[in-house]
Amino acid sequence: MQELVLNPPGTTLERDATRQDETSIREDFEARLAECGPLAFRVANGVLHHPADAEDVAQDALLRAYRRFRELRDPARFKSWIVRIAFRLALDRWRSRKRREAREAVWSQPLNGATTPSVHELAEGNEFQARLARALDELPEKLRLVVILSAIQGYTLEEVSKLLEIPTGTVKSRLFFARKQLAEKLR
Repeated sequence: MQELVLNPPGTTLERDATRQDETSIREDFEARLAECGPLAFRVANGVLHHPADAEDVAQDALLRAYRRFRELRDPARFKSWIVRIAFRLALDRWRSRKRREAREAVWSQPLNGATTPSVHELAEGNEFQARLARALDELPEKLRLVVILSAIQGYTLEEVSKLLEIPTGTVKSRLFFARKQLAEKLR
């Protein structure tokens, strides 16, 4: 004899299965989020050098990751996926900020062409940290990310290799070229 199952009005077996599936996806994402949330912030802060903007970028990266979590083919690569999302969003924010600053600098210049540096610009010119930040910002993306993860965030070469899903030798060569370019820019 066939068993009869009664569902409440307005529900179907498909909706119940979808709810259970969404619950398991949310739980899986939340478990991974505890480990990778702070990493997204550190990567964004390494690019932007501004904690408030880095928090916004990290939050946006995590939101985008949650929306696309079903599309992730290999859940073991979640950490590197979050790093890439956060890095790319941080770069977009940094580029947008630089374009805005350039526009504002042009608009704020007097029409006669005589420009005087501001107090902030003079202070920045005298600080090594500002020079280093500018030199880091001028590095190509792939070199900058390796420097941020290894030299600034303290990850080992093997950890960076796993995060970026590239061979350890590639990490070593990118780090070498990044350090060489930074040394040339800081001379």
